[in-house]
Amino acid sequence: MTYLILNLFFLLAIVLFLPKKLSTPSKKWWLTLVVVIALTAVFDPIIIGLGIVEYNPERILGLRLFGAPIEDFFYALFAVAIVPLVWHKIGERRNA
Repeated sequence: MTYLILNLFFLLAIVLFLPKKLSTPSKKWWLTLVVVIALTAVFDPIIIGLGIVEYNPERILGLRLFGAPIEDFFYALFAVAIVPLVWHKIGERRNA
């Protein structure tokens, strides 16, 4: 399985479980996404260059952004999408 297929699977799972209340991103959400992607663009190439993280070349598309595989940027998107989803679910349980 390639990283792209794995990422698309997680993206589909997020979309399927996303409540309508959270389906329209706020300005704060977009700002957070931009900051996290910028941090990914700065630090991922460093981490990869130092050999801390390594990707199997057969499992990535080969498209790189600032030296990091494009699939790496999916993780930034997931982090920004999943945290509000989990926060919302915890709030629902607390209020129940």
